[in-house]
Amino acid sequence: MTRQHLSKHLISWASILEDSTREQAVRTSSMPFVYPHLALMPDAHLGKGATVGSVIPTLGAIIPAAVGVDIGCGMIALRTQWTSEQLRAAGSLTALREAIEAAVPLSAGVYNRTLTATATARVQELDAQAASAGFDPGAYAGNWRLQLGTLGSGNHFIEVTADESDTVWLFLHSGSRGIGNKIALHHIAIAADLCKRWWISLPDPDLAYLVEGTDEFWAYIRELRWAQHFALLNREEMMDRVVDVVAGHMGAAVDERERINCHHNFTEQEKHFGKPVWVSRKGAILADEGRPGLIPGSMGTASYVVTGKGDRLSLNSSPHGAGRNHSRSAARRLFTRDQLREAMAGIEYRDTDAFIDEIPQAYKDIDQVMADAADLVEVRHTLRQIVNVKGD
Repeated sequence: MTRQHLSKHLISWASILEDSTREQAVRTSSMPFVYPHLALMPDAHLGKGATVGSVIPTLGAIIPAAVGVDIGCGMIALRTQWTSEQLRAAGSLTALREAIEAAVPLSAGVYNRTLTATATARVQELDAQAASAGFDPGAYAGNWRLQLGTLGSGNHFIEVTADESDTVWLFLHSGSRGIGNKIALHHIAIAADLCKRWWISLPDPDLAYLVEGTDEFWAYIRELRWAQHFALLNREEMMDRVVDVVAGHMGAAVDERERINCHHNFTEQEKHFGKPVWVSRKGAILADEGRPGLIPGSMGTASYVVTGKGDRLSLNSSPHGAGRNHSRSAARRLFTRDQLREAMAGIEYRDTDAFIDEIPQAYKDIDQVMADAADLVEVRHTLRQIVNVKGD
């Protein structure tokens, strides 16, 4: 049992917890509208304002920075009918990786030139939702439609993996791209301005909040929900393209046995400990009893398909991944390309200096994170990478 009460309104499941991360979580939990407590996940690490890996239930207010700047970021996974042995026998894994890289635009600021038929249908759905919400996404990013079906960079990835029975799964991680980031930053700035105007003293400027009932609050909720849906459809669009590529590699259609799509940067209104609260999960997934979920490790370690246990004190939540152990700049100082090659031995990936800050050693031990999460989720499948695709 790793659960610890670190303060009156802070419960932690993290056995690996830096002092600075603990202090940040304590500050956030001290906000007067946090109810009943902040739940700190096993993968917790420093974030903007609020800790990445925290579940923040609030009464009558929302902290936009506590949702994160990549609204709706999350995971999608699909189980196929093939084994890794069949995948390897079908052709070159390098060619498979390069075909995926050609099908999905990678890296920050890189978008589609045109929309596929499926992307067009999804954009039409988002257009209708934006009209219903009363805002124009184009005011944030004129090319937002071309962002749908694009990966981004950093820790976003596309992987071909195999589980403990050697069954191939397709797995990817991404969010609401540039449009979601601009929506988030806009509302973070509004919250900061309002708190200044109201002479509200904050333990951290990035904990600025919006008060329920105000126009600013509801504008944020409407646009937040739109961005969350964009992120979900973005993952669906990319997965459809990866499915097409893998089908081409195998010379047969993919028999989709299971598909899971879940957010880990989002807000929903839920009932906990007798009260309706806004629950902001920043680097955490919803883990109601029986709910399927996805928890990735780093680019060279295992990822997990899980089922939630509905743990009440965690507010029905679980970690979203390994969590960083070193910042990107620190990782670039500490590790080398040769060490990355060693960590990625046996995995097909693009060999470049650009990924040194994503080396597995820059992250917490995913096995320890999952051990800490034993009361929160049950592991259904352990996935090991065969092919890894990332953006610079």
